[in-house]
Amino acid sequence: MVAYLRDHLVKRRQWLNDDQFLAALEIGETVPGLISTNVSVIVGSRLRGVRGAIAAALGMTLPGAIAVFALGLLYARFRSDPEVKAVLTGVSSAAVGLILAVSLQIGRRELDRWLDLALLIPTFVLVGIVHISLLPTLVMIAPIAIWIHRPDRAELTDYHTRQAAYHAQLAAHHAEVATTSGTSIDRES
Repeated sequence: MVAYLRDHLVKRRQWLNDDQFLAALEIGETVPGLISTNVSVIVGSRLRGVRGAIAAALGMTLPGAIAVFALGLLYARFRSDPEVKAVLTGVSSAAVGLILAVSLQIGRRELDRWLDLALLIPTFVLVGIVHISLLPTLVMIAPIAIWIHRPDRAELTDYHTRQAAYHAQLAAHHAEVATTSGTSIDRES
């Protein structure tokens, strides 16, 4: 579904660019729920506000819910049929291929350095081949990834300079608002 969303939103309709889609995808992965539905709601909200978010949520969930309900009724009736089992096996194979295609499309943009592959390969081996749970694997790999991608001193200095300027501007604004509010109160008294 994420592949369809990317193709439709970025390539066909051009409502988002790759970076905007990736940002929506990153947020969609962090909040609870289906990633594709989360991304749809984020994009719907961005394009049409609350109504767009509601339309996106209904558009993503209602057709699938109806289809799954109907297929569930059919499966209960025909589950012992060998042809049905063959179709389901084919569909699951296609789903794996689709997930791999999306992973390669999106992942290619995120793998900036060879060190990224040095993190990806052991993670894949531990989870996909050795079948170690994801949580212990992340506990082992995440500190290394954070250390590799830590900002250098120039980036940190630039960030702190921008933050200091922003906070100074905010403090000046608050002081101005407080002064303006104080004079209007004095005038009323």
